[in-house]
Amino acid sequence: MTKIIIIASGKGGTGKTSLAAGVGAALAKRDRKVLVVDGDSGLRNLDIVLGMSDRVVFSFADVASGMIPLMEAAAKYPSMEKLFLLTAPAEPLKSGALTAEGMRLLARQADDAAFDYILIDGPAGLAEEFGAFAAVADEAVIVTCGGSGSLRGAERMARLLEDEGVPMVRLVVNRIRRRLIRRGAIGTVDDAMDATGLCLLGIVPEDEEVSVAAGNGRPVSSEKTRSAAAAYRNIALRLEGEETPLMRL
Repeated sequence: MTKIIIIASGKGGTGKTSLAAGVGAALAKRDRKVLVVDGDSGLRNLDIVLGMSDRVVFSFADVASGMIPLMEAAAKYPSMEKLFLLTAPAEPLKSGALTAEGMRLLARQADDAAFDYILIDGPAGLAEEFGAFAAVADEAVIVTCGGSGSLRGAERMARLLEDEGVPMVRLVVNRIRRRLIRRGAIGTVDDAMDATGLCLLGIVPEDEEVSVAAGNGRPVSSEKTRSAAAAYRNIALRLEGEETPLMRL
């Protein structure tokens, strides 16, 4: 059965697209068949982060409408047999264009194609499409950077997804910078958990390699124990149900 996870944030700039790409790649390297879906209609960039802009033709809306079969629309990542991308429409969707039933059609096709995971990189903020994405989600991951504005948006998004009936909602604190925590510019991980009322799925350190990798169109990769790539691998393990200690920063 395909596990569907929506990755969300209350505002833009939290790094959820890099997280979707990094965790998707980490799961694929564990021999899981993974579909990453760019859910940000009109503002898509997951194809850029993965270096697949020349490979995408059809969008999730084409599949959800029944126009194009999933496996015709999904593009395979060149160097990973188990990683696939389904992009977003280039233009914003019209109101009501994406329905819960359309997303269920997409989910059934993913199940038939033996995908282990769908990771939906949701749009920032409270886009209309969230209702359709939430209707098929088994879990949600809220991404925050720890600042007061980011935490407020994360708390609001968490409550929205809980109201939509998503069974499990967990938190990732991204781009952690110890220097800013010490100076009081951003809160601690405990502060983020308290503010959102969510259990912690993972923490990700600030890592310039994320920007370098995105600029080169590839998922971030590093063997360093205190890197974003290592954090993504740890999050992938926890999504698989494995107990993994939090990274010490």
